[in-house]
Amino acid sequence: MTAAVSFVAVAVLLCVAAILAVLGTAQVYLSGPEAIAHDGLARGRRAPRWSLPDTAGNVYTSPSAGPLQLVIFADHSLKSFPSVVDGLRELIAGDPGLQVVVLLRHRNELARPLLQLAGLGGVPVLTGTPALYADYNVRVGPFAIFVGPDGLVRASSLVNHDWQIAKLRQLAGIPLGPADPARPGAAPPGPRPRGLHGRTARAAVRP
Repeated sequence: MTAAVSFVAVAVLLCVAAILAVLGTAQVYLSGPEAIAHDGLARGRRAPRWSLPDTAGNVYTSPSAGPLQLVIFADHSLKSFPSVVDGLRELIAGDPGLQVVVLLRHRNELARPLLQLAGLGGVPVLTGTPALYADYNVRVGPFAIFVGPDGLVRASSLVNHDWQIAKLRQLAGIPLGPADPARPGAAPPGPRPRGLHGRTARAAVRP
């Protein structure tokens, strides 16, 4: 009887270990580079519509009334990527018609002072929600999404360097064509391109 009980106990432990291993593998996959590569909304997809006040009470909407809007998804992440901050400063200085907003997942009183210290004091800081981040399919920041006045995504990617900001702006300036998934008669949208996430893609878009 004792041997039988011991055998059952060992079998149960092995089953539990196997289940934990499977769950652990799934968790790694869901949080790994391959999963992040598919974050965001593909070019040509419709972006969520919203109307939110900034820290001064001024109301901003998406899509904006201007020709193009850049939504930066960043809670605490911008301070860890000074190159992205440099890229944003250069973009704002060189493209005054572009509306840039920082969209937070939760309210953060330190966001405005940190942006001011980074030289981005003129960028509105808006407080969104986890649900709004989910609508954009954004989990990791800093993430950048360009939205056109028609509400369609023009470019979307996780960003770690200034050159990525510049390349995304170039992509956003290319008109949407018949092959884009949101256009009438287009083919059904497939998996989101790797964009600027992967090592191969980085080499392809480097100057």
